[in-house]
Amino acid sequence: MTLRVLGVDPGLTRCGIGVLDAGAGRGATLVDVGVIRSSSDDAIDQRLLALSRGLREVIELHAPDVVAIERVFAQNNTPTVMGTAQVSGIAILLAAERGIPIAMHTPSEVKAAVTGNGSADKKQIQTMLVRLLGLSAPPKPADAADALAIALTQLWRGPGPVRTDASGGARTSAQAVWAQAERSARRARETSTSRF
Repeated sequence: MTLRVLGVDPGLTRCGIGVLDAGAGRGATLVDVGVIRSSSDDAIDQRLLALSRGLREVIELHAPDVVAIERVFAQNNTPTVMGTAQVSGIAILLAAERGIPIAMHTPSEVKAAVTGNGSADKKQIQTMLVRLLGLSAPPKPADAADALAIALTQLWRGPGPVRTDASGGARTSAQAVWAQAERSARRARETSTSRF
C-alpha cells in the first residue's frame, strides 16, 4: 500500500506544499510541488482565507494519508512567527476535519533527515532533493523545496502521526471510511486524467 504525505512549509506570503508517495525502501516519488500565495496588500483575514482555500484544494486533490508540517520555532521577528503559526493552524484544522493525521518536524530535524546535517543550508537541502527524487532542478521557490523536504522527513524519520482525536486513539470509523473513499476517488482521478 502506498503512503502519501503532504508536506507543508507554512508561510503567510508563500506557503510551500510538497506531495510525495512512499516508494520501495527509502525511495519516494514526486506527486506535486509548489506554493500557495497571498498578497501582502490584503488584510490578514483575506490572506488566511486565500491560503486556506489553496490548502483545501491541495488536500482534496491529493488526499494525503498524513500531513507533515514544519514546527513553528521562536525567532526575533514576531510578525513572521505569528503568520507562520496562523498558517500552521489552518493546515492542522483542514487535516483534522478530514481525519488525516498530522506530524510536525523542526527545521533541524528536516535538515538532518535530508542531508545528514542538522545545520545544512537551503542549497544543500535542494541539492539532496534533486539527487534523492531524481529531479532535473531544485523546486522553486525555496518554500516549495522546503515542503518537499518536510514530506521526505515524515516518510523517512516520522515518529508516527500525531493523533487528532481527544482520546489519543485511532481515527473514528467514520473518519477512516471518509479517508479511504477520498483515497479511492483520488486514485481514480489520477488514472483517468494525469496532471503530470
